[in-house]
Parts: sequence; structure tokens; C-alpha cells
Amino acid sequence: MGKQFLKLLTIVLISITAGASAQTAPAGKVWSVAKANAWYAQHKWMTGADFIPSTAINQLEMWQASTFDPATIDRELGYAEGIGFNTMRVFLHSLAWQQDKAGFKKRIARYLAIADKHGIKTMFVFFDDCWNAGAKIGTQPAPKVGVHNSGWLQDPGNRLNNPGETAMLQAYVTDVMTAFKHDKRILLWDLYNEPGNSGKKEASLNLLSKVFSWARAVNPDQPISAGLWDWSFEKLNAYQALNSDIITYHDYTDEASHLKTIQLLKSHGKPLICTEYMARTRGSKFANVMPMLKKENVGALNWGFVMGKTNTIYAWDNPMPDGSEPKEWFHDIFRKDGTPYRAEEVELIKKLNGK
Repeated sequence: MGKQFLKLLTIVLISITAGASAQTAPAGKVWSVAKANAWYAQHKWMTGADFIPSTAINQLEMWQASTFDPATIDRELGYAEGIGFNTMRVFLHSLAWQQDKAGFKKRIARYLAIADKHGIKTMFVFFDDCWNAGAKIGTQPAPKVGVHNSGWLQDPGNRLNNPGETAMLQAYVTDVMTAFKHDKRILLWDLYNEPGNSGKKEASLNLLSKVFSWARAVNPDQPISAGLWDWSFEKLNAYQALNSDIITYHDYTDEASHLKTIQLLKSHGKPLICTEYMARTRGSKFANVMPMLKKENVGALNWGFVMGKTNTIYAWDNPMPDGSEPKEWFHDIFRKDGTPYRAEEVELIKKLNGK
């Protein structure tokens, strides 16, 4: 009870801090409440997942030329279309751009064409503080048996706050956003996934503030955001909530706790999109959370889609050294052949999506 109260109090403080600090936002740049809500009203209820093809262990394996896999992307986005998903959140990586700038953008365009064919809009993510810090171009490691996201990469990882990297990171964000700033197939730019994770905490605020500034300079047609995720990170949360056009957030708790988060985040007056939820063994499931998100008109993107090299059928904190399939998958919806993990979940998703 005490932890829940602290979480709710923190959300209230974020809202108060954002309102009191409005003068610190880039003048005339952050979308107004009216503009944000008008944009949201133009779209169907957003449902989907965080997507990486089953053949990729991480962002580099997805985007490098030698392992980019449009056939698998096409097949698996077909599974998404079949259950009525209309939005996918997809992670990029600065090293893939640095290695091959023109080719990287061509592969993004190829991805967008495939997604558009399936009626799916895309939310691209630039930076990420989760999992492994030492990304390297080239052949990526094989998955560790039974370990959740064993090969997922931070970006910029151990290059965070390296002055020699800032110009490259700015050029990366600016180049990609400028190339696609008018592209209607892109729903939203998610600038930074879980800033402060992996023990970084407020050390990530410097890059977070820079990427918002770089994005505002490009001034894309699409909204920009960075999702709230840890209620104890007060400075990060206040900055993210204040500077995001649309409020995005992560919540892996059960229905009752998640609903309280929504009720308080609505105090900002802007639309909400949950860009990560659904961890079955933690009580966040399609059956209890997804209907609530629809009722509250909150976008619903779960983590994980097709069982694959990311190993996200295994829980964050519960590896299975023998590699056996857990009785209850942590994330993911489909096996590689398109067979659902649980048919009743897929039927519920289709029903909620009007399929």
C-alpha cells in the first residue's frame, strides 16, 4: 500500500512540476493540449506491440544490411494485421546509421512500406538505456539459452555523455528525422526508451534534453515523446512529461494499479499511449489490462510479438538454464509459424480490435 501511494504521489508531483516549469519548455514548440487531442482524435484506437522480427536478437541484427530480413518482417506483420493491430513500436540504433547512412534510411523506408501494406503505422525509438551497454557493429552474439533479451543493446550505452559522440548522435537523429518528418506512415517519434535505466538515473538527463532539442529543431509533422516508466525518477519524469507532445508511459502492473496510473497521468490533459505492458507472470495480461486500456481510450502496445531470438518468453528475473519453454510465457503472442501461444488471447485481441 505504501509503495502504491508513493507511486501515485510521484505522478501528481510530476504534473505539478510540469505545470510550474512550463516556461522552461522550448517556446512555441511543445504541442498544446488542444493540438495533441485533435491529433489523437484523427486516429483509430492504437493497438499493437513492440516489434522486432524473430530472426533478430537486437536492433543491430534487425537493421544491418547483412541481416535485415524483409521476408520475416512481412510475414510477422501479417500476423499483426490478422489480429487487428495497427501500430508497432520499433527500435533503431545509431551504430547502424553510422555504419551505412544511406543504406540504413533505405531499410527504414523498406520497413515502412511493408508495415503500410499491412495497415500498420510505426513508432520509432532512437535511444535506449536497457540491457547491454557495449554495442558493436558486425555479427551479433547468439542468444544465451533461457535468458530474457540477452543480446538487446543500449544506445548510446557506454558512450553516454561522451563529448566525442554528441555530434554523431545529433547528426543521426537529425538525418533520420529530417528524411521522414513528413511521412504519414510514422505515427510518433519516441526519442528515448527508459532513460535512467541500468543504473544511469539522472546521468541520462543530459542526452534526454539534447534529443528533445534536436527533434524540435527538425520540427516533424509527427508528435514526439519519451515514455515515463520509473516513478522514483522525479527529474527525468518531469522533463519527459513537460516536453512530450503526447504522454507515453510503461506499466507492467495489474489492472487496478495500472488504472490508477492512467487516472493520474490524465491530469496533463493530453492523450495517453501505453507503449509497454503485458507481463503475464506479473499480473499484466491481455485479459485484464487490454479491455481497460480500450475503455479508457489509452493506446495499447504490449512488449513482445513473435517468439524468437530475443527470448522474451522468459521473465526478466527468471532465466531457465535448460532452455525449456516456460509454462507461462512472460511476453510474446505467436510462435514463428503464426500459431498463437494462447488462442483465447488472440480471439480477445481480435474482438477488441473489431476483427
